[in-house]
Amino acid sequence: QSQLVESGGDSVQPGGSLRLSCAASGISFSVYALAWYRQAPGKERELVARVRANHRLDYSDSVQGRFTISRDNAKKEVYLQMNNLKPEDTAVYYCNAVLENRSNWGQGTQVTVTS
Repeated sequence: QSQLVESGGDSVQPGGSLRLSCAASGISFSVYALAWYRQAPGKERELVARVRANHRLDYSDSVQGRFTISRDNAKKEVYLQMNNLKPEDTAVYYCNAVLENRSNWGQGTQVTVTS
Protein backbone atom coordinates (compact mmCIF):
# COMPACT_ATOMS: atom_id res chain seq x y z
CA GLN A 1 0.00 0.00 0.00
CA SER A 2 1.41 3.36 -1.02
CA GLN A 3 1.87 6.06 1.59
CA LEU A 4 3.30 9.56 1.68
CA VAL A 5 3.98 11.23 5.02
CA GLU A 6 4.89 14.90 5.24
CA SER A 7 6.67 16.57 8.12
CA GLY A 8 8.38 19.86 8.92
CA GLY A 9 5.47 22.27 8.93
CA ASP A 10 5.58 24.98 11.56
CA SER A 11 4.80 28.59 12.33
CA VAL A 12 7.57 31.06 11.40
CA GLN A 13 8.05 34.77 11.04
CA PRO A 14 8.30 36.46 7.65
CA GLY A 15 11.77 36.05 6.23
CA GLY A 16 12.25 32.75 8.01
CA SER A 17 13.00 29.32 6.59
CA LEU A 18 11.53 25.85 6.82
CA ARG A 19 12.38 22.50 5.33
CA LEU A 20 9.55 20.12 4.55
CA SER A 21 10.13 16.41 4.13
CA CYS A 22 7.99 13.70 2.60
CA ALA A 23 8.73 10.04 3.17
CA ALA A 24 7.31 7.54 0.70
CA SER A 25 6.61 3.85 1.00
CA GLY A 26 4.94 1.26 -1.17
CA ILE A 27 5.92 2.81 -4.50
CA SER A 28 8.83 2.48 -6.92
CA PHE A 29 10.00 5.89 -5.81
CA SER A 30 12.71 6.59 -8.36
CA VAL A 31 10.38 6.45 -11.38
CA TYR A 32 7.77 8.80 -9.95
CA ALA A 33 7.49 12.52 -10.51
CA LEU A 34 7.34 14.16 -7.10
CA ALA A 35 5.76 17.47 -6.28
CA TRP A 36 4.73 19.80 -3.52
CA TYR A 37 1.35 21.48 -3.69
CA ARG A 38 -0.24 23.89 -1.28
CA GLN A 39 -3.73 24.97 -0.42
CA ALA A 40 -4.56 28.15 1.45
CA PRO A 41 -7.96 28.70 3.10
CA GLY A 42 -10.58 29.49 0.50
CA LYS A 43 -8.23 28.84 -2.40
CA GLU A 44 -7.63 25.99 -4.81
CA ARG A 45 -4.71 23.63 -4.40
CA GLU A 46 -1.77 24.85 -6.46
CA LEU A 47 1.50 23.39 -7.64
CA VAL A 48 4.52 24.78 -5.80
CA ALA A 49 7.40 22.74 -7.17
CA ARG A 50 8.05 19.47 -9.00
CA VAL A 51 11.03 17.23 -9.58
CA ARG A 52 10.59 14.65 -12.29
CA ALA A 53 12.19 11.21 -12.46
CA ASN A 54 14.84 12.67 -14.77
CA HIS A 55 15.46 15.38 -12.11
CA ARG A 56 14.01 18.17 -14.23
CA LEU A 57 12.68 20.90 -11.92
CA ASP A 58 9.61 23.12 -12.17
CA TYR A 59 8.62 25.96 -9.85
CA SER A 60 5.65 28.25 -9.62
CA ASP A 61 6.46 31.88 -10.30
CA SER A 62 5.51 32.81 -6.74
CA VAL A 63 8.26 30.67 -5.17
CA GLN A 64 10.94 30.74 -7.87
CA GLY A 65 14.25 31.74 -6.29
CA ARG A 66 13.03 31.17 -2.71
CA PHE A 67 12.09 27.49 -2.62
CA THR A 68 14.15 24.47 -3.65
CA ILE A 69 12.80 20.98 -4.24
CA SER A 70 15.05 17.93 -4.07
CA ARG A 71 14.74 14.19 -3.90
CA ASP A 72 16.73 11.35 -2.39
CA ASN A 73 15.83 8.16 -4.20
CA ALA A 74 17.85 6.00 -1.82
CA LYS A 75 15.89 7.29 1.17
CA LYS A 76 12.62 7.57 -0.77
CA GLU A 77 12.21 11.13 0.39
CA VAL A 78 11.45 14.46 -1.24
CA TYR A 79 12.19 17.80 0.35
CA LEU A 80 11.13 21.40 0.01
CA GLN A 81 13.54 24.00 1.33
CA MET A 82 11.65 27.24 1.81
CA ASN A 83 13.56 30.46 2.37
CA ASN A 84 12.47 34.07 2.76
CA LEU A 85 8.97 32.96 3.67
CA LYS A 86 6.12 35.41 3.22
CA PRO A 87 2.67 35.54 4.82
CA GLU A 88 1.18 34.54 1.48
CA ASP A 89 3.06 31.23 1.73
CA THR A 90 0.73 30.24 4.58
CA ALA A 91 -1.05 27.04 3.55
CA VAL A 92 -1.28 23.32 4.01
CA TYR A 93 1.51 21.76 1.96
CA TYR A 94 0.92 18.39 0.32
CA CYS A 95 3.35 15.90 -1.13
CA ASN A 96 2.35 14.23 -4.41
CA ALA A 97 3.83 11.31 -6.33
CA VAL A 98 2.68 10.66 -9.89
CA LEU A 99 3.41 7.93 -12.39
CA GLU A 100 1.25 7.80 -15.52
CA ASN A 101 -2.33 7.60 -14.19
CA ARG A 102 -1.33 6.83 -10.61
CA SER A 103 -1.36 9.73 -8.19
CA ASN A 104 -0.60 9.52 -4.48
CA TRP A 105 -1.10 12.23 -1.88
CA GLY A 106 0.08 12.80 1.65
CA GLN A 107 -2.09 14.12 4.45
CA GLY A 108 -0.51 17.58 4.42
CA THR A 109 1.52 19.68 6.80
CA GLN A 110 0.62 23.19 7.93
CA VAL A 111 2.94 26.11 7.25
CA THR A 112 2.03 29.42 8.86
CA VAL A 113 4.00 32.60 8.22
CA THR A 114 3.04 35.36 10.61
CA SER A 115 4.60 38.08 12.69
